Amino acid sequence: MADIYEPEKRSEIMSHISDRDSRIEISVRKALFSTGLRYRKNVKSLPGKPDIVLPKYKTIIFIHGCFWHGHAECKASKLPDSRRGFWENKIKDNIERDKRNIQLLERNEWKVIILWQCELNNESKRHDRLIRLISEIKGA
Repeated sequence: MADIYEPEKRSEIMSHISDRDSRIEISVRKALFSTGLRYRKNVKSLPGKPDIVLPKYKTIIFIHGCFWHGHAECKASKLPDSRRGFWENKIKDNIERDKRNIQLLERNEWKVIILWQCELNNESKRHDRLIRLISEIKGA
C-alpha cells in the first residue's frame, strides 16, 4: 500500500514529531516527582541525551517510541510500506545507536531503564508500570 501523502507532505508531518516533552514523558515525570523522586531531564552531557536522569539513584530512564526505536514484536513498530528500505535503515541505525549509548552509560555505572510507549499508552497499564518503576528505583 502506497503512502496517502506526497513525500513533501509526509516529510513535513514527520518533522513535527517532538523528541521530548511528550504527553507520556510528562506523566512519567509527574509520577516520579509526586513520590519524592527528583530528576533532571534531557541531559545533553550523557550519551543518548536521556529523557530522565535521577542522579541520586544513578539511574537513567529512556522513554522510547515503539516505531522510532524498533520495539520488537510491537504492532506500533510496523514499518510503512512506502520507502521501506529507508525506514529499515533508519530504525536499524536507531537501535544500534541506542545499544551503544546504553553500553556507555552502564560502563559508567548508570542503571538504565527503558520504558516503551506501548506499555505507557493505556492509563491503567501506565499506572501499574510506574508503580513497578518507582519501587525498582527506590529499591536500587
